[in-house]
Amino acid sequence: TTNKILATLPSEEFGRVVPMFERASHAFGDRLQEPAEVISRVYFPNEGLLVSLRSPMGCEKGVEIAMVGSEGLIGLPVALGFGRSPVRALVQGAGSALSMESARFQGLLDACPELRREVARYTWCLIAQLTQGVACNHFLTIEGRLARWLLMATDRLYTDSLCFTQEWLASLLGVRRVGVTLAAGNLQRRGLIRYRHGHIRIQDRAGLQALVADCYRKPADDLGGFPEE
Repeated sequence: TTNKILATLPSEEFGRVVPMFERASHAFGDRLQEPAEVISRVYFPNEGLLVSLRSPMGCEKGVEIAMVGSEGLIGLPVALGFGRSPVRALVQGAGSALSMESARFQGLLDACPELRREVARYTWCLIAQLTQGVACNHFLTIEGRLARWLLMATDRLYTDSLCFTQEWLASLLGVRRVGVTLAAGNLQRRGLIRYRHGHIRIQDRAGLQALVADCYRKPADDLGGFPEE
């Protein structure tokens, strides 16, 4: 597995835990969880799988509130003792994940202290992402929000090239399609991205980072705020 939570486990615990999971591939648009439904399985994405956590409010697919890649897991409420999901988990970057039934995962956390600690570390990271997202969505323009999303998505997909339609990006950001069209056009004119027929390539990552300033952090950066033993 290339999932960071599982890959960081000590070798003995890793060898005991990982064979308990099932591996499966997931396609663009797959729904792993639905709002208010019982969480039957938890998922640990491998590199290449990108999952959008979406609020059930707004459009049919919901507005994105956070994204999860190989740094995290889908089904975090289970680790906190809750059985239902408050969000929709929608695949937006095809790839594979290791999964397990929720009840079995709860038992595994009790038996594996290092896994429980790594899940707690990721919980901290997700809270940091949510907190930053609320503030930055208030202050950033649509152009800035798009730039931030592109940086975060490419970090988790390990590529500077993405394939997303303007309609899909508009639903992610919770804005009208024309807003995404104007924002992408502005970023392209500034030489920050190249955008054509749904294909996006980051041309100047440093320029995008300068545009969003403190509203962008890599997944690993948030671990700096988690207390070490």
